[in-house]
Amino acid sequence: MIEGFRVRVGADAVADLRARLGRTRWPEEATTPGWEQGTPLAYAQELCSYWADGYDFAAAEARLNRHAQFRTVIDRLGIHFVHVRSPRADATPLVLTHGWPGSVVEFAEVVGPLADPPPGEPAFHVVCPSLPGYGFSDKPADPGWTVHRIADAWAELMTRLGHARFIAQGHDWGTSVSTALATRHPDRLIGIHLMPPLVAPDPATLDDLTDAERAAIADLEAAAGGDGYSFVQATRPQTIGYGLVDSPAALCAWIAEKFHAWADGEVDRDRFLDNLMLYWLPATGPSAARLYRESFPEVQALFRGGATDVIAVPTACSIFPRENPRPSRRWAARRFPDIRYWNEPARGGHFAAFEQPTLFVAEIRAAWPGRAPAP
Repeated sequence: MIEGFRVRVGADAVADLRARLGRTRWPEEATTPGWEQGTPLAYAQELCSYWADGYDFAAAEARLNRHAQFRTVIDRLGIHFVHVRSPRADATPLVLTHGWPGSVVEFAEVVGPLADPPPGEPAFHVVCPSLPGYGFSDKPADPGWTVHRIADAWAELMTRLGHARFIAQGHDWGTSVSTALATRHPDRLIGIHLMPPLVAPDPATLDDLTDAERAAIADLEAAAGGDGYSFVQATRPQTIGYGLVDSPAALCAWIAEKFHAWADGEVDRDRFLDNLMLYWLPATGPSAARLYRESFPEVQALFRGGATDVIAVPTACSIFPRENPRPSRRWAARRFPDIRYWNEPARGGHFAAFEQPTLFVAEIRAAWPGRAPAP
């Protein structure tokens, strides 16, 4: 059964959030300036003050409900998703999968243009599911919800929606889910459209690197100092979870740090808080973090060069400049031998649909101009 769903931001929830923000017990300033030790005190205080007193909760509720939303139970777990059918008869089904610390809110500005494009542009039936433990999907009560199990759930979801074959697009965890769809359900896929993480640097090229590959490796090494969040979430998600569900200031600072580090410039404050609301309202800080415990070792193996799987389905890749790691095409071709489209846009970061919706839509259209790619 598929049931309609609407986000409710009740007065009691708003009052509770404001009261908690008003009682925040702030730490002292960091001993070094800037973002080196995490989200700066003044930045966190200003953002939380705006969340309490400047953010329009009624307008936010309207934004969160601008596209049709539903829930259905798959593999004993309730899955929340956006589904917008194109009015075009030639539209191609497309499932967009977000990652952490994002949500389906990332796709709010691209759903309409993809589903109802100008004449001459390809059209898509757009499906945006919330990962298990994220947003308004249920929180798994038992271990085992890996990216592979999520891929199986997405295949079942697309079947229920009447989409026999489709394109799977993703970034962050969405890349892993889309890749798992390609390995587990290749007959269902027209193709996959991926953004990093894709592959580790190819050891065979390390004596003959291009300037871009050399820069990508340097950026990857420099970013390692900010990886503590992933090890905490992969090993002790319950411990960090107490703060993430009890303190909106802690949740805000935890997620704001990654938007600062991974985005190509500042993200609009209201849109950032719209995304944050999908962690605060359903209290999904620890449940979202547990996906790291389930599947992060596999991702680590990938970036230690340990992944040997070859993805045979047609593949498109968009590598936005502030993504990290940024693979070269020759590195990616080891794992994805059937790359039909490769582009490196001039702007955008880890949250490309959020940051650069027009560019993101253009990438999808350029990569998949028709129902199926030519051989």
